[in-house]
Amino acid sequence: MSDQNSTPGTPGGMYQITDLDALKVFTHPLRIRLYRALLTARSATASHLADQVDEAVSLVSYHLRKMSAHGFITEDPGPGTDGRERWWKVSTDRGWSFRSADFADRPEGAAVLAQVTRQLLATRAERYEQFLDQQAAWPREWTDASFSSEFMPLLTAAELQQMADEVTELMQRWTDRGRAAEEAGDTAGREHVAVQMYGFPFRP
Repeated sequence: MSDQNSTPGTPGGMYQITDLDALKVFTHPLRIRLYRALLTARSATASHLADQVDEAVSLVSYHLRKMSAHGFITEDPGPGTDGRERWWKVSTDRGWSFRSADFADRPEGAAVLAQVTRQLLATRAERYEQFLDQQAAWPREWTDASFSSEFMPLLTAAELQQMADEVTELMQRWTDRGRAAEEAGDTAGREHVAVQMYGFPFRP
């Protein structure tokens, strides 16, 4: 997924959050859902997004303006034919990330980091649970290709950072490949794919 947290390296074009007020935007779970929906749609109005998240258009518009105020999304003048409708798009299709180190020296930073990270975890789990509930409706080729993995390597902190950089680079390459295919009109057989991986220390 394009939203990332505690990313050691930031690929070109990814929005690196360093402002605490900007990070606070994603303490609200609906904003995470709206951002993801807009990233997938590439461009949409508040009405389109309200249908997807099953919320009132006025509420969706409010949250879109909050994200826009901090540069996460921007108006899209391209697809609109009705001047009364405002179209939105994400500011960069490479998503956003943040590092714990950028907020460690601020009294409120740790609490906001924890809240945003927990919101991301909850919405990612919700998406995976939806797939599990609906997997019987997917063709066999998709259920066979889907995966859930856990590994337990013995690493140093520096090696964990290097691994995160390599995983980010790998996923960005596949994301760029899908975007290029979409822009070329090669969409047959393609679906949006959520890839969720976590890396953190633990002591058995």
